[in-house]
Amino acid sequence: MASVPSAAAAFEWPPSTRLSYTLNGYYRGPVEGQAQVEWVRSGTRYQVHLDVSIGPYFAPIAGRHLMSDGELTEQGLQPHLYDEETRIALRAPRHATVTLDADVIRLANGKLVPRPQGVQDAASQFVQLTWLFTLHPQLLEPGRVITLPLALARHVEPWTYEVVARETLQTPVGEIETVHVKPQRPPRPGGDMTAEMWIAPSLQYLPVRITIHTDSENYADLLISRLPMQAPGR
Repeated sequence: MASVPSAAAAFEWPPSTRLSYTLNGYYRGPVEGQAQVEWVRSGTRYQVHLDVSIGPYFAPIAGRHLMSDGELTEQGLQPHLYDEETRIALRAPRHATVTLDADVIRLANGKLVPRPQGVQDAASQFVQLTWLFTLHPQLLEPGRVITLPLALARHVEPWTYEVVARETLQTPVGEIETVHVKPQRPPRPGGDMTAEMWIAPSLQYLPVRITIHTDSENYADLLISRLPMQAPGR
């Protein structure tokens, strides 16, 4: 089992980057939509935004926005704030906020828990894994496992991801060689989201496909729809 190793000092954080995806899935029936992951860097500060929208762009029936805010360190991302908003048509939005201080984490219900070393949140984990695989590509060998502590809205616990296999994906931007990374935990009713990823070494180890499960029935399958858009680093 591999935990997060120390980073190499020479690692160069990528410039601000936007990934756009088409969405197919199931939510009370088959659905379509769009999603976007945006990485914003300014000096040693970062934000990660994940937006998922179900239904037509001009009139979505549901959506979710995840945001991680923190700083860059030699151990990767160090989140300070995680915010989550869930929107369903004709209902008031639901919010959950987690604050991550130096030694403790305040969960969305106000409960305080110790902060584990290397902890990530539901949004920062995607970039943290990109950082990890860039520095240590040997971790993408099929059969390897990677464990990250995750701070979620209701609790903090370690999550283990398994490197399943190398797979070739057919995408709107062409054929892409990827490595399939899957959480060992299955989705649970009323529980936390799980996300499996297809990492593309040829595209800076970014996830070109993400499948998010909210339970054993409902899911959103995101497939990259255009090449990553990057702004100059700052």
